[in-house]
Amino acid sequence: MTTRKSNNKNPERKSASCSNTDDTGWSESESESCSFGDERLRKRFRRLLSEVHGCVGGSIPYACQDWAAVKAAYRFLSNPRVSEAGILAGHFEAVRTRVQATAGIILILHDTTEFVFHRESAAEFGLLGRPCLDTGRQPGRQWRQITVRGLLMHSSMALTLDGVPLGLTAAKFWSRKQFKGCNALKRKVNPTRIPIEEKESYRWLENLRQSNRLLEAPGRCVHIGDRESDIYELFCTAQEGGKGSGEDS
Repeated sequence: MTTRKSNNKNPERKSASCSNTDDTGWSESESESCSFGDERLRKRFRRLLSEVHGCVGGSIPYACQDWAAVKAAYRFLSNPRVSEAGILAGHFEAVRTRVQATAGIILILHDTTEFVFHRESAAEFGLLGRPCLDTGRQPGRQWRQITVRGLLMHSSMALTLDGVPLGLTAAKFWSRKQFKGCNALKRKVNPTRIPIEEKESYRWLENLRQSNRLLEAPGRCVHIGDRESDIYELFCTAQEGGKGSGEDS
């Protein structure tokens, strides 16, 4: 997923993908359990949530439309009392309610997403990798190494067997201060000697445990991941929790 900085400094009208739909009931249920310590912040978040929901994929200026609302949105996001956990708390509680109202098996899909940011100065963002690009010059092939910066998110989504999404049961965000390829690491350390808690792959265990605590229905949950989830400690964690665990090959 790529996020680009908007060059539109005067967003007077919404794009075709934006709507003015105000689903008050939906935004209220998603923000009811948010923990900000201030009711005014919860109301501001509910309004911002409705605005962004009406303009999926758009920037904050496009969603909010006027500069007063845009400034209010950025003030909300920069408020020290607003945290990732506080924002997600309302959604997690809403997901728990939807799962409790649903009968049958619940599928929990786990995967990692990279958010790549293109900026003139992206030094504040973490490293995602250093791929090599073919310059296409002839004769001979010349390669140029570039630095890709951004954030990573490991999320877990609950679905019914019919494919109806119920929402996220866990989400973890992080960035890398440095990046080394697997081959470079193997020349210096033995990966099997590193405790799982010190590896990035520990996120699989954390999300599985958080999903279990949230839903409180171990017998109904089947956890699914790609080949990256082929981790011995993950299967042990699933077994200890009394849950099914599937692996997509």
